[in-house]
Amino acid sequence: MNLHTDLPTRTQIDRLLEGRHVASVSIYLSTSPTSNGDAERIELKNLANEGKRQLELAGGDRADLVAIDESINELSEDDAFWQYQARSLAIFVTPGSLTTFRLPNHLADLVEVSDRFHLKPLLRAVTFPNVGFVLALAQGSVRLIEVVPEIGPVEVSVPGLPVDIAAAAGKSSIKDRGHSGKMHGSEGQKVHMRQYSRQIDQALRPVLNANRLPLILAAAEPLESIYRATNTYPHLAPTTIGGNPETTSDTDLVASARVVLDEVYAAELKELHDLYGRRGSELRASSDIVDVARAATFGAVDTVLVDIDEVVPGVIDDESGAVTFMDEADAIGYGVVDEIARRVWLSGGRVLAVRRGDIPGGAAVAAILRYPI
Repeated sequence: MNLHTDLPTRTQIDRLLEGRHVASVSIYLSTSPTSNGDAERIELKNLANEGKRQLELAGGDRADLVAIDESINELSEDDAFWQYQARSLAIFVTPGSLTTFRLPNHLADLVEVSDRFHLKPLLRAVTFPNVGFVLALAQGSVRLIEVVPEIGPVEVSVPGLPVDIAAAAGKSSIKDRGHSGKMHGSEGQKVHMRQYSRQIDQALRPVLNANRLPLILAAAEPLESIYRATNTYPHLAPTTIGGNPETTSDTDLVASARVVLDEVYAAELKELHDLYGRRGSELRASSDIVDVARAATFGAVDTVLVDIDEVVPGVIDDESGAVTFMDEADAIGYGVVDEIARRVWLSGGRVLAVRRGDIPGGAAVAAILRYPI
């Protein structure tokens, strides 16, 4: 099963956030699902060379530089890797490791070098990924469709997915007569629908739980309500694509799904903006970088929204949370807003990496606090 994206799990993000090496290089590269990868590989080498330059200026160890260069070259020459790409590629490399994620969001080309990885853009992918799945569910068929920006619908092969409701019931038809010789009535058909729905839910778990993306249901009643009642996946969207999915093309289903995804994200942002306004009157909200950095250091931030595009060079004291701003980024400092996001994430807070216009007041950062500080 080849998906075009591979979003990081919380455990993977934790590992990256906790990692420390004096030669930690973070690269974000724009890609295209329809490209052969040639242009992207050229740009990757350009970004890698800039990272190498920064490490050399900081007096980086020669052996570290060689190891990083070899890892980037091996990735660039891996033709199979470049066959399936999304909108952006995130690469995190040290002399002893290389980790990549294919991301569904458009991210600006960027290279950052420090003693820690620059992860704010990566967090955008787990905030509002703009990808998901459509479950096209009918009594006579079921299919799972991957929704990825800029490419057509992709049907996902799911092991163990029942062919139709009759197969789930172990019958040639759900209108088969029972042992009593009488036809099953509408209640009997609903029993089969629930059985069908449970088998689908079970088959989908490995795919859905591995990706944690929104699942959008395309179904008609009564199967819609029955599936929702048996579903165990926590990210099932509240809006259903109505009608019979058997007579609706995958292209039309994906177009409808993108509207639903926009609605889901817009509702989530509105809820956060409303909460930020309420907490502001209680002295539990701030958009001042200095204040938010201190709150993040003491574990006082419940939710933070950060601008994925802006890099504010500097360092934050590990003990006091005091911020020292720098004129420009180099291999010694790091992005202050990125570090705020890291501290909030590792203290169990929620981090949303968004565009500047989605942050209350249009600031680089906005935090909802657990308590006044």
